[in-house]
Amino acid sequence: MHLLCFANVDPICAHQLYEWMETSNIAPTAADQAIHIDLLGKTEGVASAEKYFDSLSEKTNKTYGALLSCYCRERVLDKALETFEKIKELNHVSVLDFNNVLSLYYNLEKPEKVVSLVEEMDEKNTGPDIYTYNMLINSHAALKNLDAIDGVLDKMESSNVKPDVFTYGNLATIYFNAGLHYKASACLELMEKMEVKKNTGREACRTRLRLYSLMNDLPGVNRAWEALKLDEPKPSNTSYLFMLLALSKLGNQENLEKIFKEWEEGCTLYDYRLPNVVLEYYISRNMVEEATLLYKRLAEGLTGRGSAPNLKTMELFASLCLKNSEIDLALEYLDNGLERAKSRDSKWFPNNDTVEKFISYFEEKSDTERGVKFIESMKKHNRLSSESLLSYIKASEAGS
Repeated sequence: MHLLCFANVDPICAHQLYEWMETSNIAPTAADQAIHIDLLGKTEGVASAEKYFDSLSEKTNKTYGALLSCYCRERVLDKALETFEKIKELNHVSVLDFNNVLSLYYNLEKPEKVVSLVEEMDEKNTGPDIYTYNMLINSHAALKNLDAIDGVLDKMESSNVKPDVFTYGNLATIYFNAGLHYKASACLELMEKMEVKKNTGREACRTRLRLYSLMNDLPGVNRAWEALKLDEPKPSNTSYLFMLLALSKLGNQENLEKIFKEWEEGCTLYDYRLPNVVLEYYISRNMVEEATLLYKRLAEGLTGRGSAPNLKTMELFASLCLKNSEIDLALEYLDNGLERAKSRDSKWFPNNDTVEKFISYFEEKSDTERGVKFIESMKKHNRLSSESLLSYIKASEAGS
């Protein structure tokens, strides 16, 4: 029991405690051994977990299950299935074992295997739990078999397994993506009525923020934000980001600026993902004056807190400079971003839209000299995947 407590808080400390138990001749229980296998898999890798498992004189359903969990977590399909079959041969199989394999199949994008394995659970009278049903719903959605989802919900009701907020959140997303907005709204309303455990509500509220904004439902967004603040009295940067994205999607500038200011005044770690939302909102609406004011604050480091703009920020800076015809500064941000992208092995910077903005500028201004600089920078960093860039290079070479 003590080892489990340590494992949940500090895996390395739990690992050391287990080694001390062994050297002190304190016989570990089967549960202790299973926890140790799981810890080895997390801290030292699957090979270390296998070695310890093989050293055990007596292997139990708990130790087999722990090894299976390691394989599934690391997506080692062949060994996971081999271990799973062994567990079934020994009549040790549990709902957790099934769920681990279901998760593995889903993560490997094999939703049809999830469906067939749940059918096997029914045949073996191993009752699915809420996790099983949530995985099954997502798998039917991946297979575009929405009719089957109603059957899953009926089965949950007959099995007395109650949907949780994640069930309704998944369903709302599935229905929205399928264009069934009335069904998505019904699921969101059910989410709102549910009592959720502490620290689980924020994910559900973030789902509501995103979907209500996509459905152009400002009152729904506001209700989700108020509910999130009940679960998280001081919202995290990520929660603020979800709210800003929702307000940006709705085009609600007044509240966007209000929430952004609230975050800036209270944040302890400056996260450039958030001003990026506001800056992109301004740029996309050609609000050059507002974008320039925010840009100057960010560029001059008036935000403080010791953080640095990310690649998205650099791209937005370059886009704004192009709008202001500050081409040399735009090229400078491009070069800085390319160097940073190279150091981080990031392949997306700059995106095709930004590339086309540069090309449009050079063509409109007949600025061959800076167009050549742009081409040289892109060639230097091997960013030649854009068709419009390749066409521009070809036209430039033909005209020279």
